Amino acid sequence: MHQYKGKLILHTGSMFSGKTSSLWKDLNRFEIAKYETVVFKPKFDNRYADKEIVTHDNNKMRAIPVENIDEIIEYMKTSTASIIGIDEVQFIKGDINNIVETLNLFLENEFTVVLAGLDMDFKAEPFELVKELMPRADYLYKHHAVCANCGVDAWVSYRKTHDDERIKLGAAESYEPLCRKCYYEKEKIRKQMENQLSMLED
Repeated sequence: MHQYKGKLILHTGSMFSGKTSSLWKDLNRFEIAKYETVVFKPKFDNRYADKEIVTHDNNKMRAIPVENIDEIIEYMKTSTASIIGIDEVQFIKGDINNIVETLNLFLENEFTVVLAGLDMDFKAEPFELVKELMPRADYLYKHHAVCANCGVDAWVSYRKTHDDERIKLGAAESYEPLCRKCYYEKEKIRKQMENQLSMLED
């Protein structure tokens, strides 16, 4: 594991693609190798547990809930861990440049940083932080779920409900993975329905 000192490992992709499972596997391997790890997660993401990351196949690991990058900085001032994990990194609050600079500082000081995060929102728009981190990663893994409609590799997380806010917690009841073709087809149908409803209201 020594070769990962000062390296940034990023797992990204759509929902249900195995990002958190891959984060868990990496961190578990470091722990088996007797490296001290610390894991952070966004405080508001309590879908499965408040102080754990939980994979879809129910593997668990203790995690520290934080609001923003400043809380991670403060914690690491007294931590003896050499491996830093962050799940759902796209939801960590703070100025993007400050977050990138902070992660770079950890890497310069030979911490290993393992991240998992969505690359795009439900409208297929990139999450700005992950977009900045992808080219900076030493090891970048783009994971794919299975398209819920046709079975090929999924491309994006499609929101099944009709609300429009960008950040909305949910799992299979609210989202499904879709390939590019199926996503555009469903979006076309959705827009047609919205136009018809609008015409009826007028």
